[in-house]
Amino acid sequence: MIIDRLFKTVAEKGHVCVGLDTDIAYIPESFKAKYENIGDAIFEFNKAIIDATVDVAACFKPQIAYYETYGIDGLRAYARTMQYLKEKGALSIGDIKRGDISRTAEMYAKAHFAGEFEADFITLSPYMGLDSIEPYLPYLKSNEKGVFVLIRTSNKGSKDIQYVETAGDRRVYNVVGELINNLGKEYMGECGYSSVGGVIGCTHVDEGIEIRKDLDSTFFLIPGYGAQGGKAEDVALYLKEGNGGVVNSSRGIMLAYKGKEDGETNFAKYAREEVIRMRDEILGAIANLKK
Repeated sequence: MIIDRLFKTVAEKGHVCVGLDTDIAYIPESFKAKYENIGDAIFEFNKAIIDATVDVAACFKPQIAYYETYGIDGLRAYARTMQYLKEKGALSIGDIKRGDISRTAEMYAKAHFAGEFEADFITLSPYMGLDSIEPYLPYLKSNEKGVFVLIRTSNKGSKDIQYVETAGDRRVYNVVGELINNLGKEYMGECGYSSVGGVIGCTHVDEGIEIRKDLDSTFFLIPGYGAQGGKAEDVALYLKEGNGGVVNSSRGIMLAYKGKEDGETNFAKYAREEVIRMRDEILGAIANLKK
């Protein structure tokens, strides 16, 4: 199962997921000036970041909206990025957050688990119900794919719906988490986690221990670190025995070159240094938690 590969990669390389939310404004002007086509500039920037971090990052997560905004050229850059990650042997998460039913969901599954946009994992929204997840499931076993389903996110607005109380003093995110954890039992890897994972933000830390305990076999994609306020010690609460999740950072890595005298010409080097710093900080927090 693909989740076993991710589990092993985390054990070997650490927990960092490099978010490729590549806004054209993030690309150094001197680098961008080399390319007439905006899609080429985005892809070559991504390529440099990937080359510099592939040996120290667990996976990479392109966010498709950053590519859609530039039209066909942007989507070509997305497709080329996904293909390049495959060529490098790196695990990819297509951050598409789809949530629809029936034939529409089947077409989304086909688009992002096969063809030019193919990813190892994709993100999904479950709020139309489990039948919005079902069309993706045949790919998990037959095509070695995985999904990360939104359970409790890192944005402030998560409390508008995800924290609404239901029967038995449970919140909506508790109900969704239980459904996803149970659904995932049919897609278990040897590592003890399922290829049906969950998106769990680390910015609301008071429930971290409870969530990790309740969702025992759910592997987490953890946003919220860095720019959104999440810290390494917060992240550690959502892991189990040092594994069970990857931690996303986008701007913190891509913009690590800002403020450096040679930043524009060495942006990839500073991205690598930030991944290593982040990796070591999380590993340190895990070690402190065990004390």
